[in-house]
Amino acid sequence: MTRIKQIAALFAASAAVLSVAVPFATASASTAESARPPHLDWTTCEGTDLDPRQECATIEVPMDYADPHGKKITLAFSRIPAENPKTRRGALFMIPGGPGGGSLDQPSDKGQKLPQEVRDTYDLIGFDPRGYGRSTPVSCDFQRGDLARTKLIPWPAPDGTVTESMATARRMSEACARNGGPLMRHISTANEARDLDRIRAALGERTISAWADSYGTYVGAVYNELFPHRTDRFVLDSNGTPDHVRVHRAWFAAFEVGVEDNFPEFARWASRPGNPDRVAGTAAEVRRLFLRLAGRLDREPLPWPGANPEQLNGNVFRQMMLDSLYDPDDYPALARLMLAARKGIVPPAPQAPPIAVLQNAIAGSVATLCNDIAWPRSAAAYEKGVAESRATYPLTAGMPRGATVCAAWPYAPKEPAVRITDRGPSTVLMVQNRRDVATPLSGALELREALGRRAVMVTVNSTGHDAYLANGNACGDGTVSHFLATGQRPTRDSVCDWPAS
Repeated sequence: MTRIKQIAALFAASAAVLSVAVPFATASASTAESARPPHLDWTTCEGTDLDPRQECATIEVPMDYADPHGKKITLAFSRIPAENPKTRRGALFMIPGGPGGGSLDQPSDKGQKLPQEVRDTYDLIGFDPRGYGRSTPVSCDFQRGDLARTKLIPWPAPDGTVTESMATARRMSEACARNGGPLMRHISTANEARDLDRIRAALGERTISAWADSYGTYVGAVYNELFPHRTDRFVLDSNGTPDHVRVHRAWFAAFEVGVEDNFPEFARWASRPGNPDRVAGTAAEVRRLFLRLAGRLDREPLPWPGANPEQLNGNVFRQMMLDSLYDPDDYPALARLMLAARKGIVPPAPQAPPIAVLQNAIAGSVATLCNDIAWPRSAAAYEKGVAESRATYPLTAGMPRGATVCAAWPYAPKEPAVRITDRGPSTVLMVQNRRDVATPLSGALELREALGRRAVMVTVNSTGHDAYLANGNACGDGTVSHFLATGQRPTRDSVCDWPAS
């Protein structure tokens, strides 16, 4: 998960995963490694507010890596060269979250937050994943109502049933089968990792470094597994579970824990004396008020012209809570929404991205979510999980175990999901906030265990999603920057308790 907000292992199955996925990757790796780097036609990047140094190029890659001489697709990527050629080490890939997002423009914005010694050391590389943005794009031409956040995020009905969710899954899956084209079947995390290696080869780099966040940490971990000797310095920021059996199902399920980790921080802030957006007198009262308002909006939604859907119902209210917990800077928006809902009014409708952008992002997102693994197709299985989740985690009302579009996906996975192991060079620094709504600490600890000696992890005593140079603290930021600039990591896992930066 990023923005759309921008979503334990069964070891008995691991041998089958490795026997299929690794040879598949090795064949594609050898092809990329043996090919002479193509001539790249660097041009001025399209867009506004871009650093004038940023330049863009494209390459062609196989749509289906099992058919390397078949149909090709285009990958778009960008570069800002290292600022000190004398100290240049290589290329730092900025691997975006999502799925359903790109980093093509990130060298110009997020990349400029990097300290000077890091910008001196690396070419900053952004890219749009296959299916997204200026790479060969996909669209399913969804109905407008199905572009709502509460359709992609699997909120059940107020009574916990998933009948409507299953109907949405069938409708959206049919739209993708009808309108998505053949590329929809070949969008996956493993293929994104293979695409990254083709970009590496096109740049003429023997190895790459990376700064990956959120879903991008899974892409980075998969790249490390498929191309272990092509990795230099990898930062995995805000990490999800590596469960290769459940994959994105486990990431959705993590929201129930993530919200419980984070809502108390909001509740303390929203009950603080002197806060102009104070919601209640105590943190406990804030929680009770939120649950009471959500239940009332389930029964009596408020009209909300211009929004999608055009009403503030209980699930829209919960989704806006979830979105606000990504960043403490968004706490005031949630508090004001609660205060308005208590009065029976609504704030101005949030501005949505252009329809074409939403269509593209959601199509790419669902393709990744659904192609990486096969999801259950039984409504009864989802309703059982929803009931269990609602009983233990009332703030999320069963959503983390609900039925996504993948419950009716028309395609079977092309290959098993890649299992993350401890075999390979020790090139990874994980950075993880203690209180992260989308990728909670519990999932990061699972990835840390899976990577074994390959990784060191820095746990940051901070709140919010995205730790490095965002919602972390000065200690964590300094540790990551030092690693990128020098290659030196802490000798063991550590905790950063310094004040927020």
